[in-house]
This record gives sequence, structure tokens and C-alpha cells, in this order.
Amino acid sequence: MFEANGILFIYVETPLHAGTGRGLSGVELPIQRERVTGYPIVQASSLKGRLRAEARGKTRDSPTDEERSQGWLSTAEFEAIFGPETERASEHAGALSPGDAKILLFPVRSLVGVFAWTTSTDVLARFLRDVEIAGLRPEWSLPTEPDRGEALVSGGELLAGDKVVLEEFTFSHRQDDAVATIGQWLADNALPQGDEYNYWRKALPKRLVLLHRDVFRDFTLFPTEVVTRVRLEPETKTVAEGALWTEEHLPVDTLLYAPLMATPTRSRNGVKLSGAQVLAKVNGLGISRTVLGGDETVGRGVVALRFVQGGAR
Repeated sequence: MFEANGILFIYVETPLHAGTGRGLSGVELPIQRERVTGYPIVQASSLKGRLRAEARGKTRDSPTDEERSQGWLSTAEFEAIFGPETERASEHAGALSPGDAKILLFPVRSLVGVFAWTTSTDVLARFLRDVEIAGLRPEWSLPTEPDRGEALVSGGELLAGDKVVLEEFTFSHRQDDAVATIGQWLADNALPQGDEYNYWRKALPKRLVLLHRDVFRDFTLFPTEVVTRVRLEPETKTVAEGALWTEEHLPVDTLLYAPLMATPTRSRNGVKLSGAQVLAKVNGLGISRTVLGGDETVGRGVVALRFVQGGAR
């Protein structure tokens, strides 16, 4: 069983394509989604591989005291936490177990205020369940779910007259103080902590919109960013045969979260860490930004990370 739990918040800074290969719809390279709900996700294997790659860059056989103070790992610690290399994978499993990164806030174009962060009671209820497992207890509860044509807001920041207009859809508004409370908690606990996020932390409670679960699901299915890409023939500068395709991306300002779970280390190399120590080592790496998904060479997939360690189990 897992001994310690935490939550990794993932804020999308450039469009993110965590793909599934060829799709059957009009988008040839769709993003990863849950089979039942259709919500966007980033699969746990992708997340663990990225954390492993980041940790490898801060690993050496015998880190100096200065390097230790900066979160560097020894090779033995690295293998105990993330597992040995592929050719020795049968020796033992790593102690760190991320879950899938799930949707929490999805940005949608707004007639007033440029864009709104949208969510639903369905998504928030899942989030409360996951953070409870991690030993975290937000000081807010779920508001009553709005009707399909209604949007719960905290104030007038997004109002066009007395309506909320998202994409081409118009919603009546209902003010609910719970929306501001949830938005403030997320601003304080989920958004990145750097000074460059001061503006966004102030904006989130004012621009948060809670929608009916079906409406939110549809927004996560259809207003994603779809990019057409080509490969040109070097000589003629025309599109190469078969080299025209479309890719789906999660838009900038999406907020995801992933459970991080840990067991005591299993390796026989002398490294003995509890689950809580494993998570503390991962947090101590100081990974504030990384790249997830594909298209890294064209600037896609840059995300900001915030780690919150929970209680022991």
C-alpha cells in the first residue's frame, strides 16, 4: 500500500499535445482522454517519465554538500525512487507512483473578460475525493449544481449585461459566494507561486465559472486548440506527399492535477526511505517548469508545476 500522498498541480503555459496516436475523428492526432467521461488527461506513464528525466539531470554518484542543498540525488536514491534502468527493471519497482493528470480548470473564450476558467461540480467532487486521499482538506464545499443554461459566478467580472457569454453560448448568471471561495483556494494552493503569477492569482477568483456537468464536458470536447501542420519538400517548398495533418492541444491556462503516491523504497542498494521521504525528495528537486507531451521542438507543452505534500497513510 501507499504510505504517503501528495498532489501535483500542472498549469499549461504553451499548448499541450499529450497524444494517443492516430484518431478516427476529424482530428488526426487527438489528445488523451478518459474513456468514460471524455475529459482530457495526461497519462501517468507520461508524467512519471518526465519527472524521471528531470530527476536524472540532478543525479550523480556522490553529490557534494552544496548539490545536496539544491536537491540533487545520488544514483542509488534515483534508482530507489524511480526504479532501475530498463535492462534491470526486474530488480525492483520504484517507490514513486503518479496518477493520471486530470482536468480541474478549462479556459473558455468569454465576450467580457477575455476568457473564463470553467469547471463543474462533477470535476470538483472528483478533486475533493482525490485530495482527501492525499490527506488534504480544502476549506470549501460543493455548491448546488447550476442548470444547463446557467453559470455560477462570483461577481460581475464576466457579465455582458446580465448574461455570461462563453464561446457562442449565452448563460444566465447566478452569483454564489462559494465560487469566489473555491477560486481563492485554488489561487492560493494550486497556481504556481512565482511573482509572474501574481496577476493570475488575483484574476482567478473573479473569472471562475461553474457550469452544469454536461456543458463543461462539451467545452472540454470541442473548443480545444486544433493546429494544422505540414512538412515541406526542401527543394520545392511545397507540402510533401502525405505530410499534412491536424493536431489537438489543450489550450494555454488549463489547470490539471495529478495524485502522487509513494511507498517505502524497495531497492537493495542501501537506500531506505519512507514514503514521505520519497515525496520530499521529489519536491526537493525544485522542478518549477517542465515539458509534457509532444512537439517540444516547436515550443509546445511547457507547464508550470506546484507540488503539495499531503499526510502519511
